[in-house]
Amino acid sequence: MKRTCVFAAIVVLAISVVGTLPAQPPQNIIAGERTSVDLTVYNQNLSLIREERTMTIPKGMSHVVVPDIPATIDGTSLHFVSMTDPTAVRVLEQNYQYDLVHKAKLLEKYLGKEVGFVRVDPETKKEYSVTGKLLATGYRQQPRYGLSSPGYDFTGGMVAEINGKIELDPAGRLVLPALPEGLVLKPQLEWLVQNSHEGQQKTEISYLAGQLSWNCNYVALLNKDDSKLDLTGWVTLTNSSGTSFKNAGLKLVAGDVNLVKESMDYEMRKSSAVMAEAVPQPQFKQTELFEYKLYTLQRRTDLGNDETKQIELTSGKNISAKKVFIYDGLADQWRYWVNNYSYRNQSSMGQQSNPKVGVFVTFKNEEKSGLGIPLPKGKVRVYKRDDDGKEQFIGEDQIDHTPKDEEVKLYLGNAFDIVGQRAQKDFRSYASGRVVEETIEIKVRNHKTEPVEVQVYEHPWRWSQWDMLRSSTDFVKVDQTTLKFPVKIAPDEEKVVTYTIRYSW
Repeated sequence: MKRTCVFAAIVVLAISVVGTLPAQPPQNIIAGERTSVDLTVYNQNLSLIREERTMTIPKGMSHVVVPDIPATIDGTSLHFVSMTDPTAVRVLEQNYQYDLVHKAKLLEKYLGKEVGFVRVDPETKKEYSVTGKLLATGYRQQPRYGLSSPGYDFTGGMVAEINGKIELDPAGRLVLPALPEGLVLKPQLEWLVQNSHEGQQKTEISYLAGQLSWNCNYVALLNKDDSKLDLTGWVTLTNSSGTSFKNAGLKLVAGDVNLVKESMDYEMRKSSAVMAEAVPQPQFKQTELFEYKLYTLQRRTDLGNDETKQIELTSGKNISAKKVFIYDGLADQWRYWVNNYSYRNQSSMGQQSNPKVGVFVTFKNEEKSGLGIPLPKGKVRVYKRDDDGKEQFIGEDQIDHTPKDEEVKLYLGNAFDIVGQRAQKDFRSYASGRVVEETIEIKVRNHKTEPVEVQVYEHPWRWSQWDMLRSSTDFVKVDQTTLKFPVKIAPDEEKVVTYTIRYSW
């Protein structure tokens, strides 16, 4: 009976002791490297990164560190799932650690603490060490607008207490005992994970990040008589996200995706023989995504940090083109006055004359020319061969997102040998200023050795209600504020266009 009582007492005591022991802290696990990564890059300085990693996660709670994360990650956008057992693994907490090692930050962590200085004895030339207390780092924090972490300015004034004396800019090589807690070499994620299925887990992580962007640039080569052009479109990828991506799948999204505005912290080509000629196959496959365009690279690629990469998007040969001359005597000045009652009956407004005649090149984005896919917005640079057969740059323009079968119009500059002149010849006001009649005269002179056709543009800007009373030539009403007068001019000839317009309000 006594033995039974003693044994029971021991069991109770053991249980009470075990109950008072502290709980075991969660284990620390380092996630494996990416086994796969896919990038979807938007042309708005935004990217979706989807990566797969293998992790051996113990049962219960553990800390999982995911290294090599972009410094520009939006932590609120992260999605995690175990592909091995989706119901077994839960992320309870998430920390994004981006307090990277920096000399100023290291010194800040050791303020008021013992540090070492390695010095050289001038006589023996041997090194020796002294210790002292760090009193000032020599750096000063500077807030950076829109970013959570500060910048640092070097003030040049480290201060230390050594052997009871204060030394300014102490001599020697500063040595710190260890890397302070909280600083990391690269941005990383740290999760508190609950797992009910012990063992290796294949996981998928996706998140949004900035500073990984793309844009499109085009190069066009005009033929001798400006009737045909060759066009090549290049995708330019820029990665400043803070990490590199190897063997990545790549998709590009073109379109105006709505983003909530907030303050943000901060090749081998295949070919086939067709008619005995090698025809390059498109590197990108274009598909639809909602109301946007998706371009998928048909192979994988590497994209290093702080790297810019160019990949051919599309190309077309012998595309039908047309050179167009446009004379707009008021240019865009009329946009500041249009339908403004303060200006509508002032005769001095609208007398301006712009002598420049713009030169444009137009072509159609159609399949028979080798194009026919939606063209993302971007800059188009145009070249032409001179009499020696050398390519020369002749102008550039920016195009917006252009669907297939739509016309592309490029403004390349101003014609040298075609001059315009615009003048207000008459101005009258009737009915107590509620009716205005205005006569405009436009002269266009062609000093070239061949005939040209110039599109003369005019803008009835004084008021929305107007009538054309007289015109010396036919015109086309493009819209309520734009008239177009086509004018054909022989070499060394001047053509005159006059019209009288009436406004009423």
